[in-house]
Amino acid sequence: MTFDYTHTIDHLSRLGIAFVLALPIAWDREQRERSAGLRTFTIVAIATCGFLISARSVIGPSSDAESRVWQGLLAGIGFIGSGAILKTKDGVRGTATAASIFNTAAVGAAVAYDALDIAVALSVANFAVLRWLAPFKAESTDLRHPDHT
Repeated sequence: MTFDYTHTIDHLSRLGIAFVLALPIAWDREQRERSAGLRTFTIVAIATCGFLISARSVIGPSSDAESRVWQGLLAGIGFIGSGAILKTKDGVRGTATAASIFNTAAVGAAVAYDALDIAVALSVANFAVLRWLAPFKAESTDLRHPDHT
């Protein structure tokens, strides 16, 4: 086993980019006191990126093997996201957080595959939806349930 500084710097920079792109989403969820926040979102992004970088390094260009890594990864991310969803007597909460966890994994994957344009677009879109569409959700809930204020 040899140590290649070029690969190390590339891998660490990708993990750092995944971390930074997850921060706006993580910050929004943390500020709104959701079940998942700064730690969960940043770890999901860097873990996804790390799994895919590692897999590609080990298995090489095998699409079958890589597909199995993806399947396991997506199942795990779905499991984490499902933990953010809560059913209450008033309805279901946490679906936006769960979807954001899934999206943050996609951000990490895009960074791992050197698709930075997609990673940035996913991060910005997720943050924008959480931040700027939330008032419309509250408004539509009030219209459906006039006694629920």
